[in-house]
Amino acid sequence: MKNLIVIGHPNKESFCHNGIVKTIEETLRYYGEDTHVIDLYADKFSPSRWYKNEKLAKRYQDLITEADRIYFVSPVWWFRMTSLMEGFFDQVFTPGFAYKFRQLTKYYGMPIPLLGKKKVRTYLTHGAPALPVMTLYVNSVRLRLEMGVYSFVFGWFKTKIRQFWSVPFFSDEKRKKYLKRVEKDIKKDLGIK
Repeated sequence: MKNLIVIGHPNKESFCHNGIVKTIEETLRYYGEDTHVIDLYADKFSPSRWYKNEKLAKRYQDLITEADRIYFVSPVWWFRMTSLMEGFFDQVFTPGFAYKFRQLTKYYGMPIPLLGKKKVRTYLTHGAPALPVMTLYVNSVRLRLEMGVYSFVFGWFKTKIRQFWSVPFFSDEKRKKYLKRVEKDIKKDLGIK
């Protein structure tokens, strides 16, 4: 099976890059899995200048088409993923490629996901602790992602999202625990106990 990792973090030494992506990639490769990484910052992807990204967006669509599993990795900045990851969704998950609308009435339509057979897992890192995000902000990052993006593209309840909290403040022990969780997730995706 083919695996695609999409990373939206500018710092190669970050927990996203040097922890999560590295663990996903190493685990997949250890089990002989075909793996490709899209690094949006290394590719100089523009979040707002779609006319600069036309060839790149088409290449990303081809990689998504080929992939059986997709892993998204991003920090949460201002209650959303990075601007490059958000721009990726805007420019790559286009109508006709990622979804289409089925007309229900004269003025209403329903989105039909076109990438519903993909297995999708997302890792989000937060600087904030879990309690205020989960309660006061009703986990708005996850809700918007699941209901506003993934439901259109992959279908309802077909994706998995894991959030890691207080990342700038955790210990090396906590870091190892988080990465063991990532490794366990990947093994589960591969059907390995």
